[in-house]
Amino acid sequence: ENFRHDAEERIEQMRLTELLKTDQVTISCELFPPKQGAQLANYKNIVADMAALKPAYMSVTYGATGGTSDYTVELASEVEKHQIPALAHLTCASSTKEKVASVIEELKEKQISNILALRGDIPQNADFPLPNQYRHASELIADIKAQGDFCIGGACYPEGHPESKNKAEDIRYLKEKVDAGCSFLTTQMFFDNDLFYNFLYRIREAGIAVPVVAGIMPVTNAKQMKRILSMSGTVLPTRFKMLLDRFGDDPAAMKQAGVAYAVSQIIDLVANGIHAIHIYSMNKPDVAEQIKSS
Repeated sequence: ENFRHDAEERIEQMRLTELLKTDQVTISCELFPPKQGAQLANYKNIVADMAALKPAYMSVTYGATGGTSDYTVELASEVEKHQIPALAHLTCASSTKEKVASVIEELKEKQISNILALRGDIPQNADFPLPNQYRHASELIADIKAQGDFCIGGACYPEGHPESKNKAEDIRYLKEKVDAGCSFLTTQMFFDNDLFYNFLYRIREAGIAVPVVAGIMPVTNAKQMKRILSMSGTVLPTRFKMLLDRFGDDPAAMKQAGVAYAVSQIIDLVANGIHAIHIYSMNKPDVAEQIKSS
């Protein structure tokens, strides 16, 4: 797949909703900040390597349990220095409303207009929510909208959120996010495109009309896959299970097979009219480069 949009187009379309409403195929990628500031210079090199691939935009994750959250805004600002829109994650479960407000002010100062608003994982052994915490992403989205002129995205789960009782409840909560001011959605990773197509049908039937970005994870090692499954409960198609069984003990072969599987998903998505693809690239420019060259 080809990473599109030259520098001039990116400057004109800093708000991601304008980008996502076009019929052009957009490929974006994700970065996560360092846990320690001493590593920041190296991470800025990763930004430069990713930017050289000319993705449509780059998202920067937020460390909900502390540490990395201090560098989200700085790394997002570094992305925009390369004339590429940054999507800054903002997670609220482990933060007070005051902390969230201060991050929003930082984003304003850096002129970063795109935010992915997430509740995040609830901290273990913690009373949640406290009076000065957000309970749901929809509350966070409403506050961001009230505090600035941001383009706000949210997360969605083609297989249903792990905490939802059923898919109908999950879609009801998703509509609350959109009604609160969420103008686009990005999916959790999935490995079965049919699940995604079914999810799109159900949310459109429920009146959710905002753009949906398909999240694709190139699985490059078997241990990574086990962590994903333990955290998300993602369903694996038989074809993918066979791939793990065949190549899981051979790191080089697993990496090649994982990239090939991701590419096959992307080709199928584009063939079925899905224009926006987000690569969970795990700070690996070489993996993103392999997908681009494929």
